[in-house]
Amino acid sequence: MTHVAPEGLRERKRRATRDRIASEAARLVVDRGMSGITVEEIAAAADVGRASFFRYFGTKEGAVAAGFTGVWLRYITDELARQPEHLAPLDAVRAAFAELAQGYGEMRDLILVQAKLSRSSAVLSAWTLQVYLDYEAAIATIVAPRFDDRRDHDTRPRLVGALVMAAIRLALDDWVEADGSTDLPALIDDNLMSVSIAPTRAPPRPRRRKEPS
Repeated sequence: MTHVAPEGLRERKRRATRDRIASEAARLVVDRGMSGITVEEIAAAADVGRASFFRYFGTKEGAVAAGFTGVWLRYITDELARQPEHLAPLDAVRAAFAELAQGYGEMRDLILVQAKLSRSSAVLSAWTLQVYLDYEAAIATIVAPRFDDRRDHDTRPRLVGALVMAAIRLALDDWVEADGSTDLPALIDDNLMSVSIAPTRAPPRPRRRKEPS
């Protein structure tokens, strides 16, 4: 199991405030649509001032995108960190998503609504893709210790994060296009099975110079 350093009290409070703003933004936009909400309404629902809102988010679209994706990031990273230490990076990712798939039935409708809304405008799509970078970084941090042959400046943990998120995004695209009629966990698993990372190669040995005869 991967161990993550605990947050300090100040960091926990800041994260809790940010999560609350994002959660309220997501809730309001599901109920009323993007054009039907304002920054002031999001701030009021989250019990913060307008200025506090802008300390965490630059736009309402950013808050909504974080609200749509933040809770899933927590689910993914927590489950990934719980996987046995002996599992290789991608095996741990696949095992984590297999565990998460068990709760799919209860969350299916919410995931579909959020996935559709996140693709409903160019601005929100751009913000969602930006938030996916947080997913990539979080996954990379958790899987990095699972590379037994990891070296300094090894890019493979970051590649795992990027490839995993690409696999999930493509699965979501296909699922939304089918209006949720297909099996999202199966789509994600199929895409993850297509991802592979080669072992790091040993640096080439310097050639021995021939002695003059």
